[in-house]
Amino acid sequence: MISETAPQNYVARRITSRDGLSLYVRDYDHVAGDHVAGDHVGGGKRVVLCLGGLTRNSKDFGDLAERLSDRHRIICVDYRGRGLSDYDPNWTNYTPPTYVDDIRQIIAALNIHEIAVVGTSLGGLLAMGLGAAAPGALKGVLLNDVCPDLPVDMLASIVAYAGATPELEDWDAAKRYLRDNAPVSSAVLEDHIDDMVRNTFTKRSDGKIVFGWDTNIIKPLSDRRAAEMDLWPLFSSLKNIPLLSIRGGLSPFVTDQALQRMATVASNLSSVTVPGAGHAPTLTEDICHDAIDEWLSRCFEL
Repeated sequence: MISETAPQNYVARRITSRDGLSLYVRDYDHVAGDHVAGDHVGGGKRVVLCLGGLTRNSKDFGDLAERLSDRHRIICVDYRGRGLSDYDPNWTNYTPPTYVDDIRQIIAALNIHEIAVVGTSLGGLLAMGLGAAAPGALKGVLLNDVCPDLPVDMLASIVAYAGATPELEDWDAAKRYLRDNAPVSSAVLEDHIDDMVRNTFTKRSDGKIVFGWDTNIIKPLSDRRAAEMDLWPLFSSLKNIPLLSIRGGLSPFVTDQALQRMATVASNLSSVTVPGAGHAPTLTEDICHDAIDEWLSRCFEL
């Protein structure tokens, strides 16, 4: 049985984008105590910004945020068109430059001046974009199963999955749908199936279980040239800050060759491979804990 609700251990915030959309943010600040529920706080705290994958949302980082929030303020974002953020009536805005601008609006509205970014898949690419757009704000970046060499041919299965429009009768049907269609390794999916279902689907007003994103987000991806852009200059913008690459041992998204080139470009890069994980590790795996803690200590010189 999938529970539709969970205890709220964060503050839900709404930030307005430059073009007027309401963007949803989870703000975990357990160090601050109850006063976090008031006005925006935490300008001087060590802040970790969590950015998810193409179809993902802030719920994916719940366990990681709980583990880290006794020492850091954790900000988890729903991009426009995902989760509880507004869907954009103009699908041409579903592009990385727009997402980066939204993120800059969020951190400005929350009075945040320095951030360490955890970026999964698309979120890692956006972290690279922040390296160019807001270099002074970045204290470090964790790239979760993403690198400047995108496996373009592998993106087709993700796009096909993200553009589907299932209308399912109940949560058990949603679980079956994920098992049959999700573009992740079956072992990882089965280990986290209830969380994946809860974080992927939402119940519509008519009772149907549907994906928790606007399927129009894939339309800009039809331009193959966008996927084939040279991302190495963006990655180079991160070379002087602490970097951590985490990749799935079964994932094709970060090859040995790409990882070696990343280490050549950025001497501050450390890396971890999660055995048995596909695209992408959940970051709750035991092997990730020490690596993430060590990376954060480098980011904030603890």
